[in-house]
Amino acid sequence: MTRIICGVDIASSCLAARIGRDGAAATFANTPDGIAELAVFCQTHQVALVAMEATGGYEQRAFAQLSEPGLPVAIVNPRAVRQFAQSMGSLEKTDAIDAGMIAWYAETKQSQPLCLAPQTQLELRARVTRLRQLTEVRTAQLNQQRLVINSAIQKGFDKMLAFLAEQMRELEQSIAALIDADPLWRALNQAFRTIKGVADRTVARIMAEMPEIGTLSNKTISKLAGLAPLANDSGKHQGKRAVRGGRAAVRDILFLVGSVVARFEPDFITFQQRLRAAGKPPKVIRIAVAHKLLVRLNAKAREVRQHKAMSPLAALLDQQLC
Repeated sequence: MTRIICGVDIASSCLAARIGRDGAAATFANTPDGIAELAVFCQTHQVALVAMEATGGYEQRAFAQLSEPGLPVAIVNPRAVRQFAQSMGSLEKTDAIDAGMIAWYAETKQSQPLCLAPQTQLELRARVTRLRQLTEVRTAQLNQQRLVINSAIQKGFDKMLAFLAEQMRELEQSIAALIDADPLWRALNQAFRTIKGVADRTVARIMAEMPEIGTLSNKTISKLAGLAPLANDSGKHQGKRAVRGGRAAVRDILFLVGSVVARFEPDFITFQQRLRAAGKPPKVIRIAVAHKLLVRLNAKAREVRQHKAMSPLAALLDQQLC
């Protein structure tokens, strides 16, 4: 029996919903009240799955509010949906058509619903994201300050930088408290830090952006981070293997920390030297070191989870897998 899927095209202010490829359609406000109306719309049409695109964060409120009462919700890749539409010869584009295309894609792809992350996971992710944003603002302010010679303007920069430093310090303390309060996170924190060069922000970013670490194979976790070389072969032709997609926030921190780890950990040093001796370009070496670091972190996380699964805390730890 074919399951009924509601596709939802999300914008900052509205949600365009459609049942299946060309079924009933309606538009709702992207507000708590509008999302509640969307839930009623789905229940009325006996929807088995709500499929929506990842839309720069605008989908988060709808995903959380629909998931809380038990509606299964899948988040799909917008680029994949667009390519699917083009492959099906659909060049027209309206909100209703897009919503129907999302439903059709989810049906064809057999998309599965996502688990609603625990509240602590959402809090950690929010704090880590805000810390990253403030760090970027601080870097921009420091770069701008170097170009200013006016003393009055310099004082303004000093006030701004002092404010940012205080905000960042508060976030770092709250992130550390969240990690320390959770048994699994605390154990992962201790395990990750045994790798020289891995410190507070790396641990927090990994836990916030990649809660699946330690539950997936090395190949799968690498694809999730966008660090797995993808084959590009056809017949006798063997193309260059490139990396793309994945979770940019995780990849960025692994690139940065990987270069530090490669100066301290003996096997990373040897690995990097071997790649250089083989004439590999710097970019290839950078990706390979980041990939090796992710595999090492995944192995340590797997060991921690296996150890915890043998303890009475197993039920609690299972909640972290969503």
